[in-house]
Amino acid sequence: MSDGTALAGPDGGLRCPWALSAPEYLTYHDEEWGRPVHGDDALYERLSLEAFQSGLSWITILRRRPGFRAAFADFKIASVAAFTDADRERLLADTGIIRNRAKIDATLANARVLAQWAPGDLDNLIWSHAPDPAARPAPKALADVPPVTPESTALSKALKKRGLRFVGPTTAYALMQACGLVDDHLESCVARGAF
Repeated sequence: MSDGTALAGPDGGLRCPWALSAPEYLTYHDEEWGRPVHGDDALYERLSLEAFQSGLSWITILRRRPGFRAAFADFKIASVAAFTDADRERLLADTGIIRNRAKIDATLANARVLAQWAPGDLDNLIWSHAPDPAARPAPKALADVPPVTPESTALSKALKKRGLRFVGPTTAYALMQACGLVDDHLESCVARGAF
């Protein structure tokens, strides 16, 4: 059992311990998590998936990600904003995604809100909440990684004020981690600072 510090992966390199619990996690950890993500559609996808993850394990979302992309038109904001009641019913019956009514409704509502924003507004808003990396020491163990920060709380409030739903401070912080606003790879992890 890990004490929350980095563990050796299949290639011998040290990694965040969660990355070694499933092959999908290893790929996600090494190639995506903590790497900077820009672009409104790309950030809308991550925001939506983080909302769907609420109350579930991230592996559940990763394994269904292709289904989510197919169901939600590759998370193109303009396309999802045009979804009809028939599309909503299709989503509620789609076994390739998480069929949670509140999360589906939030994803659709968020697209409709974001479709009214100017291009780049979501990207600019999210990235304006990135903390100064020099102000945060590298975590040595998982216990050093917070679930919420002042920046994620501020981001959550800003998103809610602009009309977005299912964007609490914990979801906002998971988004910040996933999209590279913060680097929460452990200090000895091979992926830390790799971007």
